[in-house]
Amino acid sequence: MLPALPVSLRLLRLLRFPCYLVSRRPALSVPSRSLERVQELHDAPLAPLTTFRLGGPATRLVTATTDAEVIAAVREADDTGTPLLLIGGGSNLVIGDKGFDGTALHIATRGFRLDGTTLELAAGEIWTDAVARTVEAGLAGVECLAGIPGSAGATPIQNVGAYGQEVSATVTEVIAYDRRSRETVALSNADCAFSYRHSRFKAEPDRYVVLRVRFGLEDAGGLSAPLRYAETARALGVEVGDRVPLTAARETVLKLRAGKGMVLDPEDHDTWSAGSFFTNPILTDEEFAAFRSRVAERLGDAVEPPAFPAGEGRVKTSAAWLIDRAGFTKGYGTGPARISGKHTLALTNRGEATTEDLLALAREVVAGVREAFGVTLVNEPVTVGVSL
Repeated sequence: MLPALPVSLRLLRLLRFPCYLVSRRPALSVPSRSLERVQELHDAPLAPLTTFRLGGPATRLVTATTDAEVIAAVREADDTGTPLLLIGGGSNLVIGDKGFDGTALHIATRGFRLDGTTLELAAGEIWTDAVARTVEAGLAGVECLAGIPGSAGATPIQNVGAYGQEVSATVTEVIAYDRRSRETVALSNADCAFSYRHSRFKAEPDRYVVLRVRFGLEDAGGLSAPLRYAETARALGVEVGDRVPLTAARETVLKLRAGKGMVLDPEDHDTWSAGSFFTNPILTDEEFAAFRSRVAERLGDAVEPPAFPAGEGRVKTSAAWLIDRAGFTKGYGTGPARISGKHTLALTNRGEATTEDLLALAREVVAGVREAFGVTLVNEPVTVGVSL
């Protein structure tokens, strides 16, 4: 067994893994055996496990490094009726100041396997490192998802996407532990029921624990997938739909993200965030028409809000645009929680904030946007013990 380290040092080694799900299961009549070899801490601070650096302690923190350890820890919690919080890298997680009364399970599994154009990642693999390795291997499909903090296991849960790519386009299969059947199952892309920042895993948060994710990538002779995002294409000096060298696509996305404070940097408080705090609203045609009228009343007839097709009878608009035009500009706030100085979608901890400070800012933004435009923003991060 490794020699014990101070709690703070042990936790700092566990950063960069996104949050999964929180659940409370009914107790069963027969409890499972206690875990014997996994790392276990009690009254463990959770703030160092999140990119916000916020939140109180967990009653118990277990770190699992194999699929078997993950399953054993989940079964133990289910068998004893213990509330369970699954944590990857904390990049999509807001924990209340009182912490979590139960077992927090940190999934720290490792595994990167490439077979031709098929990629399999363990749930605990660091996502941005995996993207870099696929680019080095000359394979396209996730290069525009570079720089996104967190672990591979969280990507199908949230249907992670950025700069014109979503993982739903390349995920072929998800291997998960089904807490209902108590078996390991394989879910196809169709089984995952992907949609914008949503999936079957998010819809049934108490059921599945992601263990591994399989992707089908493309060998395009060292070129990227066709670019789908105008900002990326402009930065590269090409047209939407063009392909560019994989390394150029990845490096350009990293540069764009860094300019918005969306690449983790411990020295930059603009990155002490969850990235985009709100999802882009999807409105019905009728809702969008009412929204346009509110925009005209507030900003003038010449101003047209962003609009993107989102399926039949539905339109997606920009949360960042709404926040900015409602008066919450970059750097807004005077307290320890403020809007990023680089991007209006990111709410940040300036170093001394509490979770309640962050939530107060989020509620102010939500109320202001609703009053200005009649649109209600929805938070993207998972909240634990708190809500907007």
